[in-house]
Amino acid sequence: MPADPRTASSTASTSTASPSLPVDEVARLGAAVLDRVGSVVVGMREPLRIAFATILAGGHVLFEDVPGLGKTLAARSIAAAVGLDFRRLQCTPDLLPSDITGSFVYVPSSGDFEFRPGPVFTGLFLADEINRTSPKTQSALLEAMAEGQVSVEGRSFPLPSPFHVVATANPIESEGTYALPEAQLDRFMVRLGVGYPDEAGESRVLLSRVARRHEVATVEAVMDAATLAAMQAGVEAVDVDADIAAYCVRLAAATRRHRSVEVGASPRGSQGLLLVARALAVLDGRDFVIPDDVKAVAVPVLAHRLTLTVQAWTGGVRAEQVVLEVVNTVPGPPAVGTAQRAGAEASA
Repeated sequence: MPADPRTASSTASTSTASPSLPVDEVARLGAAVLDRVGSVVVGMREPLRIAFATILAGGHVLFEDVPGLGKTLAARSIAAAVGLDFRRLQCTPDLLPSDITGSFVYVPSSGDFEFRPGPVFTGLFLADEINRTSPKTQSALLEAMAEGQVSVEGRSFPLPSPFHVVATANPIESEGTYALPEAQLDRFMVRLGVGYPDEAGESRVLLSRVARRHEVATVEAVMDAATLAAMQAGVEAVDVDADIAAYCVRLAAATRRHRSVEVGASPRGSQGLLLVARALAVLDGRDFVIPDDVKAVAVPVLAHRLTLTVQAWTGGVRAEQVVLEVVNTVPGPPAVGTAQRAGAEASA
C-alpha cells in the first residue's frame, strides 16, 4: 500500500529536533503574536495569553463559554499568527470517528485500499462545539491528543508536528449535547472561559467590523511552524526549581482532600500547572518560574479536572471556587530558590 504523503512528511518533521530559541526571543515573538491576534480578537488578552502559553507548553485548549464571544475566531487567529495549517470541523450528532481521523478508501485504478487523511491531519485542529457530537466520535481525538497519532484499522499514522487541538463547548445547552467525560476533559491542558467584553470592547468589535467592510477578519502570520517549534524547544530548555514543583504538587494534592471534591486533580494536573506556568514565565521574558505564574493558571489547569460531590454540586459549588480556595489556603514556596532569584534579578 503506498504511503500517504502527509504521513511521510509528518514523520520527517517529528524525527528532526527543532533548534531552541533563547528566552528573550521567545518573549518577543510571543508578544508579537498576542498583539497581532489582539488586533482582531477584542477583550480576550488574558485568555489568549494563557491559550498561547498552553500551545508553547505542548498542550491542548478547551474554550467553554456561551456562543458569540469569538472563541472560533480566537482559535483561527492564533493558528494564522503562528503559521500553522488550520482546519475546523463543526461537530454534529451524526459525525463519525472517521470524519475526524480519515479512513481507507478503495481505489479502482490500483485495486487497493488507500488511506485518506481526515481533517485532524493539520497543525491546529479546531473541534467546534465538541459537546454536540457523540462520545464515540469525541473519543476519536483521545489518541491524537495524547500521542500525536491516529490508528485506523490497525495501522498508526503520525500527525504533523507541532500539532494542537483547540475545542469549543457551549455550557448553557443540554438538548442534543453530550458532556465531555472526565477522561476526555483531562486531555485538555487548560479550560478557558472568555466572558463578555466591556462596553468599550464591544463597541470596538462593532466599529472594527464596519471598518474592514467584510465579515471575515484575517490575521497575518508572525512566524512559521518551524519557528513555533523552536519557541517550544526554547520553553523546554528552561529549568524549574524544586520548590515550585513542590508547590504545584501541594495544590493538586489539596484538591483531592477538599470537602467538596469526590475526585481531585491527578498528577497530570500538577504537571500541567508546572508546564503552563513555565511557558507564562518565558512569555514574560523570565527563565525562572515564580509562584504568581502558578497561581495565574491554577483555575484554567485544575478546575476542569475536579469531580465534585453530589452535595456540593446540588449546593451550587463550582470547581473554580474550590481551586481559588485551595490557592488561597495552600502556602507558597519558601523565600529561597526561585523567589530569591527573582528578587535578586529585579534589584540588579
